[in-house]
Amino acid sequence: MPIDDRKLEVLRAIVEDYVATQEPIGSKALVDRHQLGVSSATIRNDMSALEEEGYITQPHTSAGRVPTDKGYRLFVDRLSTVKPLSSAERRAIRSFLDGAVDLDDVIRRTVRLLAQLTRQAAVVQYPSLTRSTVRHVELVLLSSSRILVVLITDTGRVEQRVVELPVEVDASLLGDLRARLNALAAGLDFASVASKLGSLPEQFAPEDRPVVSGVAVTLLESLVERGDERVAVAGTANLARHGPEFDSELEPLLSALEEQVVLLKLLGQATSTTQTPVTVRIGHENATSGLLSTSIVTTGYGPRDHALGSMAVVGPTRMDYPGTIAAVGAVARYVSQILDSN
Repeated sequence: MPIDDRKLEVLRAIVEDYVATQEPIGSKALVDRHQLGVSSATIRNDMSALEEEGYITQPHTSAGRVPTDKGYRLFVDRLSTVKPLSSAERRAIRSFLDGAVDLDDVIRRTVRLLAQLTRQAAVVQYPSLTRSTVRHVELVLLSSSRILVVLITDTGRVEQRVVELPVEVDASLLGDLRARLNALAAGLDFASVASKLGSLPEQFAPEDRPVVSGVAVTLLESLVERGDERVAVAGTANLARHGPEFDSELEPLLSALEEQVVLLKLLGQATSTTQTPVTVRIGHENATSGLLSTSIVTTGYGPRDHALGSMAVVGPTRMDYPGTIAAVGAVARYVSQILDSN
C-alpha cells in the first residue's frame, strides 16, 4: 500500500540519522532532532507501521530501528533533491582532473577523487574498446624487419604492438601502408575496421603483401581482443571504517572487488548514455555474492552523451545517498567534458 507523506518523513529521518550516527534510531531521538510536528506517540505508531510494511526493522529487543533494503530503496526513489556539491568541492574536482596528462592519468585521478569525495570504495572502467572508434593508426619502423603498430582511439586510449616480419620493410611501403590504413580506419568503430582489413593486402603488389598481411593481422588482434578491458579501484581502506556491524561483510566485499570479472559485470550494468541518471542498486538488488549487504551507485561517462565507460561507488547500504549520487554525477560529467574536449 502507498506510504503517506508523514510516514515518509519519519522514514527519511530514520535513514539520515542512522547514516550519521551508525546507531539504531528510537522515537525520542526523532522528536529531539527533527521538527516532525507530531507527538512521540504518533511517531511510535508510524514506526510500528513502517516496520510492519518492511521499511525498517528492530535489530534486537529494546533497541531503536534501522532501515531495511526496502526502506533505503523507497528513500532513494523519493529523493526530491540531491545534495548539491559545495563550490569548494566543485573547484577541487576541476583542479584535480584538469592536471591529468593523458587518459591513464584521467582514470587514476578519477577513481581516487571519487573515493575521497564519498569516503567509499570507487571503481572506474577504462573507456571500452568495444564502444570506441579509431582516431589514428601509426606505424613506426623499429628495425629493418620490426614495426611498432600504434592504435589511437577517439578517447585517447593507446594500444601498441610489435610486428616481427619475415622480410625487410621499405620506408616508402611503410608510408603508403600508413596512409591507406588511416584512410580505411579513421572515424570507424572497431567492428567496421576489422571487416575491411581482410581485403587490404590485395591492394598492394605481391612482393609487399607479407608486410601488409603482418601489420593487418596484428591490427586485427588489437581490434577484436576483449580480454584487456581494465578497471581501476581506489578507497577499499574506506570500507574498514564503517563500524563493527559491517565487519562480517567486509571480507566477501573485498574479495568481490578483487575479481576483474565481477567488476566488469558490475559496471556493465550501468547506463549506455550519459543522459541517463545515476543508478543505485541496494543490498539484495545486487545478485553478486559478496555484494548483498552493499549499495552501488553507478553511472556512465563519455563524450557527446555516449557512454564509453562506467564508474561506481561501492559501500554499505548505510551510505549518504544524496551526497554520493551528487558526487558520482558531478565527476562523471566533468570526465565526459574532458574526453569531449580531446
